[in-house]
Amino acid sequence: APSVCFSPAARSLFDEPLAIAVQGLDPRQQVTLRTSLRDETGELFQACARYQAGDAGDLDLARCPALPGGSFSGLEPMGLLWALQPQKPFWRLVKRDVQSPFLLQLEVFEGHEDPPGRLLAQAQHERVFLRDGVRRVPVREGRIRATLFLPPGEDSFPGVIDIHGLGGGLFEYRASLLANHGFATLALAYYQYEDLPQEPTELHLEYFEEAVNYMLQHPQVKGPGIGLLGYSKGADLSLAMAAFLKNITAVASLNGAVAVTVVPLCYRDKTIPPLTIDKQKVKVMDSNIIDCSDIVIDPFQAPGNQSLIPLEKAEAQLLFIVGQDDHVIKSHYYATEVCKFLQAHGKENFQILSYPGIGHCFDPPFFPLYSIGKHPIFKKQAVLGGELRAFSKAQVHAWPQIQAFFNKYL
Repeated sequence: APSVCFSPAARSLFDEPLAIAVQGLDPRQQVTLRTSLRDETGELFQACARYQAGDAGDLDLARCPALPGGSFSGLEPMGLLWALQPQKPFWRLVKRDVQSPFLLQLEVFEGHEDPPGRLLAQAQHERVFLRDGVRRVPVREGRIRATLFLPPGEDSFPGVIDIHGLGGGLFEYRASLLANHGFATLALAYYQYEDLPQEPTELHLEYFEEAVNYMLQHPQVKGPGIGLLGYSKGADLSLAMAAFLKNITAVASLNGAVAVTVVPLCYRDKTIPPLTIDKQKVKVMDSNIIDCSDIVIDPFQAPGNQSLIPLEKAEAQLLFIVGQDDHVIKSHYYATEVCKFLQAHGKENFQILSYPGIGHCFDPPFFPLYSIGKHPIFKKQAVLGGELRAFSKAQVHAWPQIQAFFNKYL
């Protein structure tokens, strides 16, 4: 009878490749493979692909290309994971509880029909977020609300603070995955979590400074400096930290602006106003989906713009990771312009990784594409950008680059 073989067999880290094969098929037999995964709210994500077994009745996804007609085609060993799409429109795959795995189900059906033919084999596999021995430590020190992830062992590790974008709450999935690779990683909440402000009218850099000091005083964090991994709003906060605070050694900015956005930022006696937004420039597309690509006033076209972060003051190494199809923040444009500006100031502490076909959302490998979803400001369905295959390739490329960057400078 046909059987499914996974390698690793029972469980694997969510950001690591998974080898998939089917044995015991008839020679040259046509089959459809379907993966299913339910998120923590019970919403279903699925992908399917059509294959033909080899002469010996075996099917190895690393050697056998998918035929046209499924979620993808061509030689894509991980296609059945990166092509997962929600059955509920515009739904994003989010991991809240990193201590429990996602359960991946794989089914093998006879033929290439739709709906699928007879079920020939099925198997389950756990996709986990914590390697054995990684410790999850809730942090409630002073004002800080966060979770610290420590790699196995008693050594000290390079320290990274992970700051998410607008939406509030505490997201741990990226920090937990980074800790598996040898970093002491602090997932930091900054609003809409426990006793933090619900809808802040301003943000204070002193709060983030407290988090830096907490990390530097931790016995398992290797000094003398800290790394920052910021996404979207978290990226402009990280860049501001590099400009104004001490002991920031390396910043990876994921699809961020290089200016303060949405909420004023205060530090000591200084307040930086957010970039101006022109709501008249919101475009309404089909099905009332909005496109906000052009709503932010260009800070580089306004001389002396008060919202720009004074990055010429930053001593840290800066890595800008940007999507060329970002419809929320023109992150590619911002990164290019700010690097010209830094160069003019005699600085060489920057590099850009720019990806075509990448929208605003940028997660670790194998998270599904989220190209239309809730806009962080307008709370309506909006074009976020991105194309499926390019997105999957960029995630797989960027993730080790981020780790190499922090390893080099921390």
